[in-house]
Amino acid sequence: MNAPLVEARGVERRFHLPAPLLERLRGRPGRTLRAVAGVDLSIARGETLGLIGESGCGKSTLGRVLIRLQPLSAGSIRFAGEEIGSLPEHALRPLRRRMQIIFQDPYASLNPRRTVREILSLPLALHGGGTGAAAEARILAMLDRVGLARAHLDRYPHQFSGGQRQRIGIARALILKPEFVVCDEPVSALDVSVQAQVLALLRELRDELGLTLLFISHDLAVVAHLARRIAVMYLGGVVEEGPRDAVISRPAHPYTRALLAAVPRMTAPSEARQRALAGELPSPLAPPPGCAFHPRCPLAGPRCLIEAPALADLGDGHRAACHVHAGGVG
Repeated sequence: MNAPLVEARGVERRFHLPAPLLERLRGRPGRTLRAVAGVDLSIARGETLGLIGESGCGKSTLGRVLIRLQPLSAGSIRFAGEEIGSLPEHALRPLRRRMQIIFQDPYASLNPRRTVREILSLPLALHGGGTGAAAEARILAMLDRVGLARAHLDRYPHQFSGGQRQRIGIARALILKPEFVVCDEPVSALDVSVQAQVLALLRELRDELGLTLLFISHDLAVVAHLARRIAVMYLGGVVEEGPRDAVISRPAHPYTRALLAAVPRMTAPSEARQRALAGELPSPLAPPPGCAFHPRCPLAGPRCLIEAPALADLGDGHRAACHVHAGGVG
């Protein structure tokens, strides 16, 4: 495997929620939401890591923290060997062109008052990517790469379909020739037929440009289509991580097994197919003690209720955080 391009160690992201006015008048403090809870993650240069989990598990927040669109509350982030987790905003600007994001919603992520030409020109102007004829040539080349016609340059976002808008979003992210791109559920808002086209485009661009991707999704089948390695996230933490084939064929965490059981078009072990995931994701405002998954886990034992499991090495880069799999639930 190539050297890590992105390394996260003990990364946390907490949000302070002020108490309602009446409670503040009574002297009651606000509450803290722990969206990302001590995540360790490494992404090799040229690799695509798939990050999956239910809505509200913290995966999108983690993606934004890794490229410093949001500050981290604790831990460290290294990019190309440089510590960036503690850098002030002004020091991050030179790094912005090397780290980009493709947003989930192609309708909300594009400025409706700007043409495609203006949308793609702005990052070039902000980050020294060229002006005039040089910028125009770069924009036209990127349009060709994402499969849009040059006649589209002076149209506005509302004049495009959802799939075309997402292609514009991809072009905007890649116009600066970044090394690392966070793909935050880039196909979840699209029709199934369009999803396949956009996934094929992302895979082609990744291979052609040598991109490093963090591909975020709630759909394991979509992630498996693009990623060679998968990390499974639950209530702010990573509960399983490893090569795609190992995670799919030999899931070690009960939550991963439940996700596999919910995807009928993928092959999962028979025991995984028999397990349905009960209950709702607990609130990050009041996470359960011990293993965060124990209220929904059919295998939970006494130890799971009081002690949070650490990610244990299962061999060949496969890790899982589960007392049951480690053989110690009593």
